[in-house]
Amino acid sequence: MRKVNPFRLWYYLRAGYTVYFAFIFASVNVLTVTYYLAIDNLPFLKDLFPAFTDYVFTLLIIGIPILVLTGWTHFRRSKAFKSEAEVGVESNPYVFKLPPGYWLHVIMPFYLQTSKMLVKISKKESITEEDLAKIQELEKKMELLLAGGYVGKYRQKDFHPDSEK
Repeated sequence: MRKVNPFRLWYYLRAGYTVYFAFIFASVNVLTVTYYLAIDNLPFLKDLFPAFTDYVFTLLIIGIPILVLTGWTHFRRSKAFKSEAEVGVESNPYVFKLPPGYWLHVIMPFYLQTSKMLVKISKKESITEEDLAKIQELEKKMELLLAGGYVGKYRQKDFHPDSEK
């Protein structure tokens, strides 16, 4: 049985809470508080929004496009997202090592084997049957990937690339 990583659970907890629960609770809270503490006590606003549902409907019609535009601006126009992405890249260990999956099991071995064969060709050495067999094995893995299959040990964290042989 695989050991549970508490940091992984912590990440899932934060993601589930912030993306789903906090968003929903905060939205309901803002709508309720602003209506019942502000609009309900101000007669000119109460004339505009006689019922809570009128207020919610109006805010949804106006608020959603404004929030979408704000999100678009955050990702496309502000330097804040670029800074967030930089921090993510700097702290991501897979920027500096091969990620598990097709990069580790197909792409880089293919580059390495191709490089070895090019060195042999440049030295006027002959390509061996073993070299060709390695390339054919990598080609099979590429075809498997193109067909939608998996290479390596999918979602298994504790493995060494040589253990697959």
